[in-house]
Amino acid sequence: MGNAKQFISSEAGVIFRLGDAGYDEELAGFQTAYTHRPAVVVAARHAEDVRAAVEYAARHELPVAVQATGHGLSVPADGGGVLISTRRMTEISIDAQARTARVAAGVPAGDLIRAAAEHGLAPLNGSSPSVGVVGYHLGGGIGLLAREFGYAADHVRQIELVTADGRMRTLTPGDELFGAVLGTGGNFGVVTALEVDLVPVTTVYGGQLMFDTPLVEPALRAWREWTATVPEQLTSTIAMLAFPDIPQVPEPMRGRFVASIRVAFNGSREEGERLVAPLRAVGDRLKDDLREMPYTESHTIHSDPDHPHGYAATNAMLSELTPETLSALLSVAGPGRPMQVVLDIRHLGGALAEPSPNGAAVDHRAATHVVRAIAMSDGTASPASLAAIRTALAPWTIGHSLNFLYGAGAAADEAQTRAGYDAKTYARLTELKQQYDPHNMFRFNRNIRPS
Repeated sequence: MGNAKQFISSEAGVIFRLGDAGYDEELAGFQTAYTHRPAVVVAARHAEDVRAAVEYAARHELPVAVQATGHGLSVPADGGGVLISTRRMTEISIDAQARTARVAAGVPAGDLIRAAAEHGLAPLNGSSPSVGVVGYHLGGGIGLLAREFGYAADHVRQIELVTADGRMRTLTPGDELFGAVLGTGGNFGVVTALEVDLVPVTTVYGGQLMFDTPLVEPALRAWREWTATVPEQLTSTIAMLAFPDIPQVPEPMRGRFVASIRVAFNGSREEGERLVAPLRAVGDRLKDDLREMPYTESHTIHSDPDHPHGYAATNAMLSELTPETLSALLSVAGPGRPMQVVLDIRHLGGALAEPSPNGAAVDHRAATHVVRAIAMSDGTASPASLAAIRTALAPWTIGHSLNFLYGAGAAADEAQTRAGYDAKTYARLTELKQQYDPHNMFRFNRNIRPS
């Protein structure tokens, strides 16, 4: 392959080969079920480093992987190839008047939340502050306030992209590649920066209502009926999970199978209290921390794990959530069942059902809910429990969200990727892939193959 440093315009010390000091540390990410083992790692500091790395890979006919935080890793780069690490690309620029932010490739959501809050604004982030902003948008992005504002991808104004020919491009809505990049998770190049919308939100009413085992089924059924009555300013999920019986888990939840309703409402505390009253009426709670909070504390609503670990997940976008749907889920993952998964149902609709204003390739917008099943995993295969969830939900499934497919790299085949899109969208994406990446350089992902 020649000397990488001969072709990549970076200072000494930011290019690693297998066996170099710092190689393993540079590749460490949030997902531990998989490990990238490329021939060359480029620790990019700016867009020119990215462009030079892609140019080097193209010259040597090498595949390219990208990693910022490592949350979405499913298909590892090993046995060769180039990995571009973007974690050093952390620039954020806020235009408060335009309500936009320019975000470099390595920025995590928490950094953008804090930067926007200084101007009385907020991004359309998801539940975890450690997820990379760029990767989240490239997968679509279902945020805490998604029913009010829609997919995060719909709020991208500009994309800075390095394509397989080593060319830097600036894309805006209407450009041929713009909508294709959004929703396809890195299939068309390396995004070095995005310009995204911010919204005038400074506080949110939210938190969790957690119910013990005897109230799991009543909570599920009450939540299903309740979601049909709430305004678009309220986005919620309900999760079923079993807490392990270990000292690290707080005593009220330790060793219990629970239902946890997570609420985010862009409105006043008084109105929020009125809206959640039917949920509190389900019964006594193990946890009830609903409150009005600064948006900078919104990550506490879901309290996602903040430590790296191995996991795999599947999901199903549903045409409807019926009593029969809940019965099917309870039969495979309810209290007393041996299945060890976290089951999470998100209420969709509202702005998520609207067509994309910028052409983002984010489909299945008729879905009313998305069900996620997450299992701890060593990454070797898709756990059987995830297959059982998909089977149970099959009668109501219209597709799935590629952004909520974690790990389970053995299942990352063409059929799985195709199910993330409408047939017309997928055909268009394969044609664009043939045009812009005919050798499938960017394939360490839920891959769209050239036509």
